Amino acid sequence: MAAQVGDSAPGFSLKNSNMEDVSLGDFSGKNVVLLFVPLAFTGICTQEFCDVSAGINAYDELGAQVLGISVDTPFSLKAWAEKEGISIPLLSDFNKEVSAAYGAQFADFLGFKGVAKRSAFVVDGEGTIRYASVSDDPTVLPDFEAINACLKSLN
Repeated sequence: MAAQVGDSAPGFSLKNSNMEDVSLGDFSGKNVVLLFVPLAFTGICTQEFCDVSAGINAYDELGAQVLGISVDTPFSLKAWAEKEGISIPLLSDFNKEVSAAYGAQFADFLGFKGVAKRSAFVVDGEGTIRYASVSDDPTVLPDFEAINACLKSLN
């Protein structure tokens, strides 16, 4: 079952593209947008993270930290960010534990087990989920207007 609005956000510690540990707790007191995508170097995932990177100032103005998460290795995430100009922090859920904890995982995706579903969660500074969207259709982008409206309501 997917994590729901009102739930305490599952905590995590993941490696970023520089092999540094990043945990949800690092952002205590700050609103966080978690964006799960299926796979690096794919068209829609690249579009999503490039668009978010291009509009990162809007998230900064709302006092929100955006984190991108996929089941790819930190090394592929680094290459992807460098190739595509993705500036948001990318975190590797290679062990597939965080996407499972958020209920944002395909049992089978093109023959691969445990790939993250395209999902978005807004976690407030207290660690409570204030927005949740998990899509069974990997081609459907999150509703970024709803995410921004949620962030504005938290300020």
